[in-house]
Order: sequence, then structure tokens, then C-alpha cells
Amino acid sequence: MMVIMEIKGSIATGYGKGAYFLGQKFYKSKFNEKCGFTPYPGTLNIVVPEKYLDSIKRIKSNTNNIIKPREGFGGVRYIKAKLKDLNTQNTVTGAIVFPDKTTHEENYLEFIAKENLRKKFNLKDEDEVKISIDEQ
Repeated sequence: MMVIMEIKGSIATGYGKGAYFLGQKFYKSKFNEKCGFTPYPGTLNIVVPEKYLDSIKRIKSNTNNIIKPREGFGGVRYIKAKLKDLNTQNTVTGAIVFPDKTTHEENYLEFIAKENLRKKFNLKDEDEVKISIDEQ
């Protein structure tokens, strides 16, 4: 597959809402069905430089990967991606999620995977990562 975009950013502490929403049976089953994995209950929050914002907005608006809202929970757009820890060069497959309802600034991305990436890669706030988005 051809890489269509690479985004570099740094790890940031989130608000903790991703753990609640991804802990819901509805989201777990939908992501398992659509992405092929049950996500760890939480998102990895990544702050990206402004130079990537237009590209991210384009990806978000053009993706047809959607989990529709249900029973008080907002919908989510997502795109499969790979995340690389630039300190260790370790890589994991997951997805960038774009929740309809979010309290993050527009320069925050939320990344999901089947495991706790902070723990797996020993990531701390301000560690740098690279996200690669392949042709879908």
C-alpha cells in the first residue's frame, strides 16, 4: 500500500473521556467489526503542528468510515493508520478517530489501538510519534 500522509506530533494528556466512550459495548463491537480489533478503552492523544490541520480536515471530511450515533452516544469518523514511536521505532496498527462530540482543540488527534500504547511503548507527554495513513 502507498502512504498518502504522514503526520508527526507529540503525546499529550487527554481529558479521560475516551476511556469512558471506548469502554462502551456499542463502540467496542463496532470498531471490532469495522477495524478488525477491539480498542483498548482509551485514546492516545496527539498534539499536531498547525501545518497539518488542513490535511487532517480534508481526511476527516472525505472519509466514509463512519460509526453512526446511538442511544445518546455521538457518531465517530475514523481512518485506519499506523503509529510509530520515534524514540523506539516501534509501530502499531490502529485508527485515528474523529468523534462528533469532542472537547479537544482542533490540533489534537485521537488514536486507538487494541492495546494501551502509553504502556506498550512507555510513552510520556511530549514524546514524539509519527502517524502514517495508507490508501484505504
